[in-house]
Amino acid sequence: MTTETIGRRFHHLEVEANERMPECQLVLAPTTAEEAAAVLDAAAEHGLPVLFWGNGSHQGFGHRVETAIVISTERMNRIIEWSPADLTVVAEAGVRIGDLALRLLEENQTAVLPEAPVEATVGGVIASGQSGWGRLRYGPIRDRMLEVVLATGDGRVVRGGAPVVKNVTGYDLPRLATGSFGSLGLISRVALKLWPVGERAATVTVEAADRALAIAYRPLAVIEENGTARVYLTGTSAEVETQTAELSGTAVDGLDWPHPLAGETVLVVRVPAGLTGAATERVPSSWSYQAAFGVGEVRLAGPSEPAADLLATLRDWTATVGGAAVVERAPEALYEKVDPWGEPGPSLELQRRVKAAFDPLGICNPGRLPGKL
Repeated sequence: MTTETIGRRFHHLEVEANERMPECQLVLAPTTAEEAAAVLDAAAEHGLPVLFWGNGSHQGFGHRVETAIVISTERMNRIIEWSPADLTVVAEAGVRIGDLALRLLEENQTAVLPEAPVEATVGGVIASGQSGWGRLRYGPIRDRMLEVVLATGDGRVVRGGAPVVKNVTGYDLPRLATGSFGSLGLISRVALKLWPVGERAATVTVEAADRALAIAYRPLAVIEENGTARVYLTGTSAEVETQTAELSGTAVDGLDWPHPLAGETVLVVRVPAGLTGAATERVPSSWSYQAAFGVGEVRLAGPSEPAADLLATLRDWTATVGGAAVVERAPEALYEKVDPWGEPGPSLELQRRVKAAFDPLGICNPGRLPGKL
């Protein structure tokens, strides 16, 4: 069975490729996990590589994938169930995070997904493990997952967890799927925890991020952007006013989040939280950066020409402190010069066994993970 015969079999799922997709022979958009599993089963039978596509917002991570088939989640775009009283929501992978955020605001609730880009999909955010700026207060996104439904590389539909907050059954599968970059299969549906939106929010500009982190009580985020530090607060009016006074900064109402970094190349440095300031000191003056204090993540953007040397320098340092430096976005030429992940680390064999359990023939986003797994 070639892509041509798969196309005939699944002609009712075929859609046009968009200009941002990688070169491929066929683009299919299933409406259910079962349809996606049937496509993957057919692809696996003949060893045809498959790439998963939401909005393409996080396709810069990892090694480039040469694919025959693209499975798009554009038709998996429904909010299946929303229980405001239980603080849970079940959404399909193709729901855009901006649309979900607006819907949840109808009941003053939030899933604490990344703030941008709003066009990113729920499935793409989960698959790439993007926690957003609210990670300082609410933890990483894997801790906010209640359930995941996955169409695996060998044509099964598997479910882990349950759409209730007090649940332990199948707890590991949502964590495995989070940050898996499509290596285990297609995330078709997820259940997420929700939180009430605070009565009031404020953004406070302060002199020093590390000092503010020590003063503020459970802030949403403490971010330094190109030398300017801001604290993001939410809660009751009294709580916000008290913390604003203690921080001795300049406050504005609302959450004035940083705009996405602009630049040909975006790198991400992850270090122990206490070394966030030390990481910012290693950002060249010609590059812009955003640092999440208390989290240990610094994103930096700049031109592509010196990026390979800068990446090597950053990796030399992060290797000594238990961190990492990866490529988030870059011109294709840079991916040919550098490994976007760096050294795969000692867990490579474990990752290989996990992938084999869900995708034994290695057709799902093949080669994208560290070590080209």
